[in-house]
Amino acid sequence: MDARLNMLGGGNRDSLAGLDLKAEINRLRKERNAVILAHYYQEPALQDIADFVGDSLDLSKKAAATDADVIAFCGVRFMAEVAKILSPEKKVVLPDMNAGCSLEDSCPPEEFGKFRAAHPDHIALTYINCSAAVKAHSDIIVTSSSAEKIISQLPRDQKIIFAPDRHLGAYLSRKTGRDMLLWQGSCIVHEAFSEKELLKLKAQHPDAPVAAHPECPAHILDHADHVGSTSSILAYVLASPSQTIIVATEPRIIHQMEKAAPHKIFIGAPGADGNCNCNICPYMALNSMEKLYLALRDLKPEIIVPEDIRLAAKKPLDRMLAMASATVGAGDLSNVKVTGD
Repeated sequence: MDARLNMLGGGNRDSLAGLDLKAEINRLRKERNAVILAHYYQEPALQDIADFVGDSLDLSKKAAATDADVIAFCGVRFMAEVAKILSPEKKVVLPDMNAGCSLEDSCPPEEFGKFRAAHPDHIALTYINCSAAVKAHSDIIVTSSSAEKIISQLPRDQKIIFAPDRHLGAYLSRKTGRDMLLWQGSCIVHEAFSEKELLKLKAQHPDAPVAAHPECPAHILDHADHVGSTSSILAYVLASPSQTIIVATEPRIIHQMEKAAPHKIFIGAPGADGNCNCNICPYMALNSMEKLYLALRDLKPEIIVPEDIRLAAKKPLDRMLAMASATVGAGDLSNVKVTGD
């Protein structure tokens, strides 16, 4: 992980010495009629300057509801693609186009298409952490917060492919009792947590509950008091009466926790040696205030999604939004079956 962190975090970084970056970003935000989005896993400075901070899909929905001409998405590439899918009329920029995702990388569109073709009796439930091209090959997109509800609406005899996160898929299989065919992808951040070190930390803080993201492997989730999406984890720790809480997800979400509950202590779950940076997402770390300024100044790197892919990817996203709102009845697949990729 350290080698990958160095590789992705290296390269030229525009120092832009002498500029008041905050003031310049605020000026450009007005001039460009831009909305700035920041995922919970971004550095604190980006979270603090954003118009909206949150989960990836929620951010894209909020941006779509604005009259902004430009969306500056401080996150990773698949998130910015979702923003473009939902807001095709808006220009979407990503501070660093190399800000990818290990889950997206683990599921190349061509291979996923072949995998789907080999299992024609399965429908594809695909986690939102994937490329627009993979979404276009899918039947229903799910988020970590909506997946269980959507699975519950599918007939028990319906065969399911779940991609690309095998850990989230396995967790959902345990929760729902559904035997799904899992694509073998994973998140390099959530796989980095150490069960041994977590148990040591729990022994040091016996009254501290553990809140974990379902992208973690089962041996971490088995020790969690709460399992949920980033927004669910945030809500849980703020509502918990506990004064010390262990957080098993990317640690920069703790910035929002400390802002909302400064009287509490939040401890990031440890990596293998108990003291590494392996639980910081190297892709998220590529974005910076300097790069956000340049993206707003130059309106690039711009996210481009070909219209045929955008329309194909929007169908399973729309199905998810409908099913998550319970507008598709339990067991009703009439609006889920696809006529072709």
